[in-house]
Amino acid sequence: MKWISTLMAVAGLSLVVAGTAAAESNLDKVKSSGELRIGTEGTYAPFTYHEASGALVGFDVEIGQAIAKRLGVEAKFQEGKWDGLIAGLDADRYDTVINQVGITEERKKKYDFSEPYIASKAVLIVKSDNEEVKTFADLKGKKSAQSLTSNFGKLAEKNGAELVGTDGFDQSIQLVLQGRADATINDSLSFLDFKKHKPDAPVKIAAQEDNADFSGIIIRKNEPELLAAINKALEEIKADGTYKAIADKYFGQDVSN
Repeated sequence: MKWISTLMAVAGLSLVVAGTAAAESNLDKVKSSGELRIGTEGTYAPFTYHEASGALVGFDVEIGQAIAKRLGVEAKFQEGKWDGLIAGLDADRYDTVINQVGITEERKKKYDFSEPYIASKAVLIVKSDNEEVKTFADLKGKKSAQSLTSNFGKLAEKNGAELVGTDGFDQSIQLVLQGRADATINDSLSFLDFKKHKPDAPVKIAAQEDNADFSGIIIRKNEPELLAAINKALEEIKADGTYKAIADKYFGQDVSN
């Protein structure tokens, strides 16, 4: 009987250890480490980019910092190229990706999203003197500069474009300006920010999608505590004016709806 009791005690201890490990796999782990590890591009103005001093700045950077503050931890950013950014969650390189990640049914099968915090529209960008590409359908047989795994890349491909792979918006717009691509489908907010800083750049919006796309903060599945904490933090920064102040700084308006 003594060995049975010993086995039961060991089994009970194992359950406790396993339960503790599971609990520490999400929100508790973040809080005990004192940091929220955030994956981001760092090349996608105005959401996440480097200013002249070299500092990482942007709308998503400040949103990430505000959320981390509400969780009682520091935001620790880790940069990577878009095409491998979300996969970094699977490798546990970070806890979340805050990089204007579009909420799609395909992604929701594998990951969880926060409540939407950005609403934007896909726009078709071409050189100012381009009269051939006036609609998304006109991309058929044309070269479109895109991040290959992005929603924009899939939209370009759906319309028959030949994709020219890029690391993000900055490279895409440069390829259009250089004539190495006929167009790029990208985010309306990014384009407006680009034109704000470079009003004389010879590019224009040829077409715009009617419906808005929504972005959310993406995390691994089965981390309900962390997801709830992020949603609560988003709710708080919207309620206390923090979100509006950040949005006004980068866009001059609320971009959540």
